[in-house]
Amino acid sequence: MKVLSYDDVELGDDLPGEIPDVSMLKVTAFCTAAKHVFERFVDHEAARKEGFPAAIVPGIMSQSLLLAMIHRWAPGCTVRKIDTVFRGTLLVDSKVTMSGAVTDTDDSARTVEVDLVITAEDGRTGVIGTAVIEFQA
Repeated sequence: MKVLSYDDVELGDDLPGEIPDVSMLKVTAFCTAAKHVFERFVDHEAARKEGFPAAIVPGIMSQSLLLAMIHRWAPGCTVRKIDTVFRGTLLVDSKVTMSGAVTDTDDSARTVEVDLVITAEDGRTGVIGTAVIEFQA
């Protein structure tokens, strides 16, 4: 795999879109590993009793999926900052899409800022955010 360098990046570049696996199996494994097991994340019926239409993807998992997308786009980079806003629920066992775009560059620091979005299967925006990514010299 070619490692993306700072010199390869231009303002407006899109990160390759991705469809992450948010199946019950993956969400449960993530929650277990993160010691973040709550019924609303791992049990559809329990989530419905809390007023959700189904089990929901935890916010920390959404951030992790975005970080993984960044590292696949730019292996070896360092994410200096990620800031996310959770605008709506993402449902377990649904098809969500992730995307990103370069919105700023800093030649002296060799960093780029990327806007990030996770969109729910029904088209709602579930997560928005920004990340500052540093490339090696």
